[in-house]
Amino acid sequence: MKTLFEVKQDLMNVGNQLKKANDTLLQTASTPGISQEQIKESQNAKDTLQLQFEILQKQHDEMDKEQKQKLSSQSGTKAQDPNQQLINAKAELIKKTMKKEAVNQETMNVISQSNKGNILQALLDNTATGGNNFIPKNTGTSVISEPVQKNPLRDLSAFTNIANLELPKVSFTLADDDFIADGATAKELAATGSVVAFGRNKFKVFTDISETVLNGTNTDLVSTVEKNLRAGVAAKEKKVAFATTPKTGEEHMSFYSSAVGITEIEGDTMYESILNALADLEDEYDEVASVVMRKQDYFKMIKELANGADTLFGRKPEDVIGYPVEFCSLAVDPVVGDFSFSHFNYDPDALYEQDKNIKTGMNSFVVTAWFDHQIKLSSAFRIATVAP
Repeated sequence: MKTLFEVKQDLMNVGNQLKKANDTLLQTASTPGISQEQIKESQNAKDTLQLQFEILQKQHDEMDKEQKQKLSSQSGTKAQDPNQQLINAKAELIKKTMKKEAVNQETMNVISQSNKGNILQALLDNTATGGNNFIPKNTGTSVISEPVQKNPLRDLSAFTNIANLELPKVSFTLADDDFIADGATAKELAATGSVVAFGRNKFKVFTDISETVLNGTNTDLVSTVEKNLRAGVAAKEKKVAFATTPKTGEEHMSFYSSAVGITEIEGDTMYESILNALADLEDEYDEVASVVMRKQDYFKMIKELANGADTLFGRKPEDVIGYPVEFCSLAVDPVVGDFSFSHFNYDPDALYEQDKNIKTGMNSFVVTAWFDHQIKLSSAFRIATVAP
């Protein structure tokens, strides 16, 4: 007997044939001078496929219903909606890790499938469905925590989750074009090669969980862990990308590192240096360039430009500079350029561990992961500095 999957495949194949047969019938019927026999042939072919499709559809619906009833009876509950199933799977992963117990493969499959294989990012998704337990009466319904850190590069840079990733620095070539024939890009490719390989740099993210939260609703537990992990990951990404004194082995990750060699462009004022830096970019990068800078530097620049007037303070940063602006507290000197050439890659593997402080009763959920940040082309960026 055929499986539900096989019936689905047959239904899809017959459906495609039915569509073609219907198109053929319409084409035949609209062709001048066509014989009655040819029209009947097309009609019969279409009717036969229609009958096959209806039989397969009925069989599919019956098998699908039977399978759902079987799964529901095995679990003793109604089938969960996908969001709730994902929350419960994440909660089980966290709780099993805290108890130093093995996580079953079915749970990992639910998390992996919902995130296309990305186990680390499984803990970084937003969900909003309620849990299936009750919070103890002596606690609130929401968790008090510090503001979550954000990484502005998340809206600009490329992010992937592929092991041993290698990428071309320039994703296209034009035989009769001068894009990479001269200029800074050509010199960089000649010096460093046209392919960038991503490495594995280990880092850990910790999040403390109280026993009341750990024993509370799945939703509150998962949201607390996700929020803190998201903040930790964002802080790490920003720290390595804008490190003025990178750690040994992490020099290639920082926009400010001499190992990367991004050109610095000066100006008498912050505004002038940013415009000079943007003007120095090659046209292909300038068209999609953005500016990442500190908010305090931006307001200081606006104060100088406004010269006592209030007209500039209510305008959007991109209206003042002419390019999209993202704020980052670690960007001590504005970085401008095409940030698609800034690329973060996470290794698909991640380790989950736990630790507990007996005195405070706080449990630490620990994720060990590996990632790399590659600035694929330093010529796609400029650093704006103010002359002494």
